[in-house]
Amino acid sequence: MSSSASPGWRARAIDWRTRMLSSPRFHKWAAAFPFTRPIARRQARAVFDLVAGFVYSQVLFACVRLDLLGILLRDGPQSTAALALRLNLTHEATARLLDAAASLKLVVAIGEERFALGERGAPIAGSGALRAMIEHHELFYADLRDPVALLRGDIADTSLARFWPYAGTDRPAQLDESRVAAYSELMSASQALVADEILDGFSLAGYRCLLDVGGGYGTFLQAVAHRYPNLQLLLFDLPAVAQRAADNFSSLGIGARATATGGDFFRDGLPAGADVISLVRVLHDHDDDRVSVLLRAAWAALPANGTLLIAEPLSGVPGAEPVGDAYFGFYLLAMGSGRARSVESLSRLLAAAGFAKPGVVPTRLPLQTSLLVTKKLSA
Repeated sequence: MSSSASPGWRARAIDWRTRMLSSPRFHKWAAAFPFTRPIARRQARAVFDLVAGFVYSQVLFACVRLDLLGILLRDGPQSTAALALRLNLTHEATARLLDAAASLKLVVAIGEERFALGERGAPIAGSGALRAMIEHHELFYADLRDPVALLRGDIADTSLARFWPYAGTDRPAQLDESRVAAYSELMSASQALVADEILDGFSLAGYRCLLDVGGGYGTFLQAVAHRYPNLQLLLFDLPAVAQRAADNFSSLGIGARATATGGDFFRDGLPAGADVISLVRVLHDHDDDRVSVLLRAAWAALPANGTLLIAEPLSGVPGAEPVGDAYFGFYLLAMGSGRARSVESLSRLLAAAGFAKPGVVPTRLPLQTSLLVTKKLSA
């Protein structure tokens, strides 16, 4: 079949599939026929999960807010009665929460009204970063109370826009400590989740100096410092953030080789001297015009053939499509700036700024972060 005929054939195939899947009669037959019954049940469950997903997330939120998972991690299996006292809930309400959490594998029943951590609850209980992110979603859920209004731009002041104030101002460098502290703490927690993913995927051996742009309180650079004791480290972020990073470097005993500089990377340019620059969860916070400015600044700061690392969730990653296109699509909409981008979209922006086509470095958990590596081309 010729390539020109392929789109028409595919459209007809999709139309046929749509008519089948939208037919109650077909679903009734598929649920009854032995060979299609498992597929029909999986699809029905998947559709129901789309409807009930918000409820599931609120069960998780309640478990974290009440410290249910932490109690089970610290003190081991507990009875419903004991947990009711510690959670300050009635016995009936505690039993309801535990049953819900057990259905989501956050906890597991190990006897008559006795519960332990489940296979999904254990990693959450053991990670302060994950718990911080879950608590943070209270703001996101508030902004999603009317997603149609959000899409139409009818919500002028969102919770996430207030939480990430740099996204809505042309003068982010003027933000003081009180405005940057909350989001910087959360960003530090989220960077801890991806630092090892990045460093396990890309070796910094052979480089002389790393500049981490938008590096927050220096969490990523602290991980780098541990692995590469001879690497010089630079951090660039807003002045109030950079000051806290400098204090952290000093308290950790790496102040002699880790320097934090404050400024606005859209206006002030980037510090020179690094032969590799990292952008960890930075680009997706900004619209294309600002990303272009930042990439040109990175090009100007790098020497010939210098390296640029980009680590962030991407759009269209196989197996993780909902993360980039659904979750971050709406999160960044509520935040008021940015979007998740595909490799192809980032490649175009990089090429326009003077970088080579990026290579995609595999990571263990692409739903958390993807890693792109590119080189500065000659002028």
